[in-house]
Amino acid sequence: MAGPHQAAQHSTEVLHQTRKGPCPVKMAVGGFVMAATIGYFVLWSKKKPEASALDVAKVTTGVAKPENTHPR
Repeated sequence: MAGPHQAAQHSTEVLHQTRKGPCPVKMAVGGFVMAATIGYFVLWSKKKPEASALDVAKVTTGVAKPENTHPR
């Protein structure tokens, strides 16, 4: 059991933290990856039947050419 002399050794701060918070760069990269993934699946769900998953990926990344977006 703790005695009265042991209570004086603890910090009197109420909101002290023992470890660092999350890194803002990692959170930004994670958010970007999540947004890109959601965007890909939205485009994939609305694609035309003749479009392949690779065509959707090209449109998502912005490297698609007209032959990737027009029916074959």
